[in-house]
Amino acid sequence: MIGGFGPQLQPGPEPVYLAILLTLAACQGAPPQALGSIPWSVAGRQALAYPAFLVQPQTADRYRQQGLNYRQRGDLERALATLTIAAALDPGNPDGYIILGWTQHLAGQRPAAIASLHRALDQAPDSVPALNALGIVYLVAGDLTAAVSTHNRALALQPDNEIAHYNLCLAHHRQGQWDQAIHHGQRATQLEPTNPHPWVALALAYNAAGDGTRARASYDQALALDGGYGQRSYLDHLEQAGFSGEQIGAIGALVP
Repeated sequence: MIGGFGPQLQPGPEPVYLAILLTLAACQGAPPQALGSIPWSVAGRQALAYPAFLVQPQTADRYRQQGLNYRQRGDLERALATLTIAAALDPGNPDGYIILGWTQHLAGQRPAAIASLHRALDQAPDSVPALNALGIVYLVAGDLTAAVSTHNRALALQPDNEIAHYNLCLAHHRQGQWDQAIHHGQRATQLEPTNPHPWVALALAYNAAGDGTRARASYDQALALDGGYGQRSYLDHLEQAGFSGEQIGAIGALVP
C-alpha cells in the first residue's frame, strides 16, 4: 500500500521506484533543460523519461484494475492515486491515460483530465474512446467549440458513434443551432433507441426549434423507457449526462 491509497499487491520491485515514477509522471516526459534544443519526438521524450527497466505493464494492469474497482465503489481519491501509478508504470499505453483522464473528470479535475486525454491522443491520435471522453470534458466545461470539434473528429473516424451524436445534440443546442442539434439527436436515438437520454436531448432540441408536437413525442418516448421522467426532481441526474443547468430547466417544461 502506497501512502495508504494504493492497492494491496504482492512484494515486488515496484515500491522501490514508485516515488521516482510519480515524479516522472508529473514531468510529463519533458527532457532536461540542457537537451531542450533537440526536436524530441513523443517516443523520444518517453524513452528518455521512462527507462525500460521502469516500465512494468503487468504491474500497471494490476494497479489499473484496482483503480477501476475503487472508482466503481465511488472512492475517487484512491482511484486517482492508483490510476496515476498505473499510467506511470506503463506510459506507452494510451488506455491508461484514457481511464485516468475520465476519472479525473469524474472528480472535477477538468484541466488534469484534458491533459491526460491529450496525452492518450498523442500516442493514439485515432482513439475514438479518447476523443469521446475529451469531447464530454469540453462540453461539461462549457468549451462548446472544442467539444464540437472533438466530437466531429470522432465521427469522422466512427460515423455510427452514438456518444458523439448525443453530445453534439447537446452542444449545438447550447449554441442555438437547432437544425444541427435535431440532426444529431435523431441519429443518437436511432443508434441507441433504448437509452432515454438521447430522447430527452432530442425533445430539448425540438422544443427549442418550436416543434412542440415532436418535442412531446420524443419526451414521451423517454418516459416510456424510464418512468422517472414523470417527476421534475428526477431531472437533476441529467447533469451527470452532460446537460447544463439551463437545459435541465428547459426540459422541466415537458414533464407531464
